[in-house]
Amino acid sequence: MFDTVVQSAQLEYTPAVAQAAAPLYNKVKRVINELDWATFAPYILEINRLKKEKGAVILAHNYMTPEIFHCVADFAGDSLQLAQQAAKTDAKIIVQAGVHFMAETSKILSPEKTILIPDTKAGCSLASSITGADVRLLREKYPNVPIVTYVNTSADVKAESDICCTSSNALAIVESFDSDTVLMIPDQYLARNIARQTKKKILTWQGSCEVHERFTPEDIKKFRKAYPGAVILAHPECPPEVVAEADFAGSTKAMSDYVTDKQPQKVVMITECSMSDNVSVNNPNVEFVRPCNLCPHMKRITLKNILTCLQTMSHEVTVDPAIAVRARLAVDKMLAVKV
Repeated sequence: MFDTVVQSAQLEYTPAVAQAAAPLYNKVKRVINELDWATFAPYILEINRLKKEKGAVILAHNYMTPEIFHCVADFAGDSLQLAQQAAKTDAKIIVQAGVHFMAETSKILSPEKTILIPDTKAGCSLASSITGADVRLLREKYPNVPIVTYVNTSADVKAESDICCTSSNALAIVESFDSDTVLMIPDQYLARNIARQTKKKILTWQGSCEVHERFTPEDIKKFRKAYPGAVILAHPECPPEVVAEADFAGSTKAMSDYVTDKQPQKVVMITECSMSDNVSVNNPNVEFVRPCNLCPHMKRITLKNILTCLQTMSHEVTVDPAIAVRARLAVDKMLAVKV
C-alpha cells in the first residue's frame, strides 16, 4: 500500500513537475494541449528517471504518439533503424515502443540484451498474415525463386527467407538477384509498387497493412481539391493506385527527410496519423493536413505501460536461438546490399 501511495504522489502534476517538464513541453506544445500534458508530464519524468536508474533505453517507432516519441524515447525511427540502434547501444535493457516484430528484430540483432515490450498484444496485421510454415510451402512451390521478406515479419518468417528488405531498400534488394523472378512477401502492395519499377517478375503474398490499405485514390483527389498546392507523400504499403496519385512515395524515414529537406508549405502524409504530429514538431513552418488512420496495435503502447514495463521488467521478448541465427543471416544479407 505504501508503494502505491508513493507512486500516486509521484504522478501528480505539481508545480515542481510542471517546472521540471517545461523544456519538454516547449518542444511538443504545438501537438499536445495543456490538459493532456498535465496527465503526461508526471509519467514522462518518472520514466526518464527510472530508465537512467536501470540503465535502459527506449526505442520509439515513428508511429508512436508525440509524448512518447519526443519526450521519453532515446532513439526514434523506422523498424530497422531501431533494431540497429538496439545493437549499437551499450545499454543492456531495451524497451521497444513499437510492435512485437520490432522487438523480435532487436533481439535477433542483440541476443545478449534484455528486450522488453510494454504490451504483448501490440501485434501487426502484416506480420500476422504469414508464418514460417507458409514460407516453407512457398519454397516447395517455387524452389528456384529467391524469397525477399519484408522486415515487418516475425522471426520465424525471416529465418525461412533468403534476405530481408525494408520499404526504402526493397528495389535494390530485388535487383540484387540474378533471377528473373523474385518472391516478395508478405506485403502485396509493396510488392506491386516495386514491380512497377523493375523488369523482374514479382510474386507475392496476400498480406497487407490495415492502416495503409484503407487509403484510396479518391482520398488523394479529395485532399488535392480541399488543400490546393499541398504536397502528398504516400507510404509504399499503400495500394499502387494510391501511390500513383501521390507526389512522392517512400518509407517513414524518407517521408520525414522529404519534409525536412524540401520544406513544402503544406503537406499530406498518407500513413499512420501520429507520423504527421512527430514530423511537425521539428518543422514548424510546414502546415500538416492530418488524414487520421490509426494503427490500433501501435496505440497499445502508452506512457503508463512503458512505466510499468520499466518498474516490473515486463514483458521480455525472446527468440529461439536456432531461429534467431537464421533470421539474422537474412537481415545481415540485406545490410550488405549497397543502396
